Amino acid sequence: MRLRRVATTVVLGVALVCVAPASSPAVGREVAGATGASGPAAGATTGQGSAAVLHAGQPSASRPGAAAAWPVPTGTVTAPDDRTLFTDRQGRVLRLRGLNLGKTDTVTEERIADLARDGFGLVRLNIQWEKVEPRRGRYDTDYLRYLDHILDWADRYRVLVLIDWHQDVYGPAFGHNGIPAWATRTDGLPFVPNPDDWFADYFQPAVQAAFTHLYDDADLRAAQGAAYAKVAEVLRGHRSLLGYDLFNEPFGPVPGDPNDPQNQIDASAALERGRLADMYRRLIRAVRSSDRDAWLFLEPTVLIGQGVPTSLPAFDDPRPGADRLGYAPHYYDTAVESGADWDPSSRFIERYEVAVADYPTTNRLPVLVGEWGPPRATTPGNAQLMQRQVASMDRFAAGWALWYDCRADNGGGYCAYDRNGGPAPGKEPAFAPYAPAVAGIPDSESYAATTRTYTLTMTADRTTRRAWTVLSLPAAAFPHGARVSVTGGGPAVVVGAGGPGQAGLLLPTARPGAAVRVTVTAR
Repeated sequence: MRLRRVATTVVLGVALVCVAPASSPAVGREVAGATGASGPAAGATTGQGSAAVLHAGQPSASRPGAAAAWPVPTGTVTAPDDRTLFTDRQGRVLRLRGLNLGKTDTVTEERIADLARDGFGLVRLNIQWEKVEPRRGRYDTDYLRYLDHILDWADRYRVLVLIDWHQDVYGPAFGHNGIPAWATRTDGLPFVPNPDDWFADYFQPAVQAAFTHLYDDADLRAAQGAAYAKVAEVLRGHRSLLGYDLFNEPFGPVPGDPNDPQNQIDASAALERGRLADMYRRLIRAVRSSDRDAWLFLEPTVLIGQGVPTSLPAFDDPRPGADRLGYAPHYYDTAVESGADWDPSSRFIERYEVAVADYPTTNRLPVLVGEWGPPRATTPGNAQLMQRQVASMDRFAAGWALWYDCRADNGGGYCAYDRNGGPAPGKEPAFAPYAPAVAGIPDSESYAATTRTYTLTMTADRTTRRAWTVLSLPAAAFPHGARVSVTGGGPAVVVGAGGPGQAGLLLPTARPGAAVRVTVTAR
C-alpha cells in the first residue's frame, strides 16, 4: 500500500467528547478494542466546540482489554515523502520512541513500568552472546529465563522490545562486552588498550584478528547462528517482541593505516559488501529457523555518523509473506562523543540525513535509530543538538531509542534521567508528547515546552473513521492533565486510553483528505 497526500483547503468544525478520566477501566477497554465509532466509548453526549480534559500520570499496571489495539508493527506503508513507516493490523501509522537498557545493569519490572509511565513505548534491550553462551555449547538457562521475564513485564506494560545483540570492542577478552572469550581468536597478536579512547581499541591487531575469525571461521559462524536461534526460540510468541538488531556497531579488519580516513571508508565499504553482508544473511536464516514473525534490523558501520553512506546490499527475508526487515543506524556526532560541545556550523545533521536516506528508501526499509544522544546536554550546543535530532528523526525515521536509561546527578554521562527520576537537564525533548499510533497520514508534529502545547496535524484516510489515534501525553509535559481540541474531520471522540498519560482520538465521520489538527494544552 502506498500513502498519498491529498490536498485540502477545507477545515471542518470542532466537536469533542470528554468520556472519562484516564484511569477508567471501561474506557480503557473500549478505546483499546474499538474498530468503529459505535460502542460505549462513543456513547457520551457530544459537546460542539468543547475540549476534553484528560488526567495524566495515573498509574495502571494492567491496562484492561488493551491487547486488541496495542500498536504492534505488522507491516509498512510508504509515506508521501518516501519514508517507509510501520503500520499495525488496523492500518495505523506507528511511531516508536524508547530507551536503551540492559547493557551491564539489571532490568527490573519497575524500570519497565517507569519507562512506560514516561511515555516511551520501546525498549532496545542490550544482550550479549557471552551471557547467552558463556561456555561453548552450554547456554545459560538463568540468563535466558531473565530475558523471558523482561518480555513478560514488557507484555504487561505494553512496551515493545527490540533485542540488540550488543558488542563493544568485540568482547570480554579485551575488557569490553559481546562475543564470548572462548570465541576470541587473536593469532597471538598484541592488544594494548587505550585508556583515553576506548574506540581506538578496535584498531588493535588482536581485535582485528578476532573479528576476521568471527566472520571467516566456519565453527564460529555456526555457533553464532545457533545462539541466535536459541534466543529466538525462547522469546518467540511474546506480544512485546518487536524483533532483533542483529549486530551492534559492526566492525572488521582495517588493513593499512587505521588513521587514514579514506582507508577507513574503503575498509568499511568492503566489510559491508562482503563479510558483514554474509553474516547478516546467516543470522537472518538463524532467527527465521525459530521465529518467522520478528522484525530483523540491519546496522551499517559507525561511519554513517560521519556522513558516509552505507554499502550494504539488499537482503531477502525467507519468511512467508511480506519481508520484515528494517534499518537501524546510530546517530552520533564524533566530535561530541570526544567531549566537544556541539557546533551547528559543522552541518552534522544535514550531512547525516543525506547519508542515511538512500539505502532505506531504495530498499523500502523502516528506519529505527538504535542509539543517539550526547553524553550530556547541559552545554548550549548539546542541548540544541538534542532538540535538532528529535526534529531530524521525525523527517527520516519510523522510531528511535535514546542512549541510555539510567540516572545521574545533573544529567551526567549519557543518562536520560536525573537522580530524582525526572528528565536530565537538556534531554527534555526526548520526553515530549507524541502520537504512537496515527489513524491517517501524519503530516507534522511539534511541542512547545514554554507553553506546554503539543500539535499534531494529519490527513484523514480510510483508517481514520474506524481506528483510534493514540496520543502519548506524559506527566513530564502535562503534570496536571491536558485539554485536547480537534479541528477538521468532523465530530471527534477524545477519551483516556486506560494508561498513564495517554489519550485516544476517533473521527467516526472523517472524509479521506480532510485536514485534521490536534492541539493539546496543559490544564
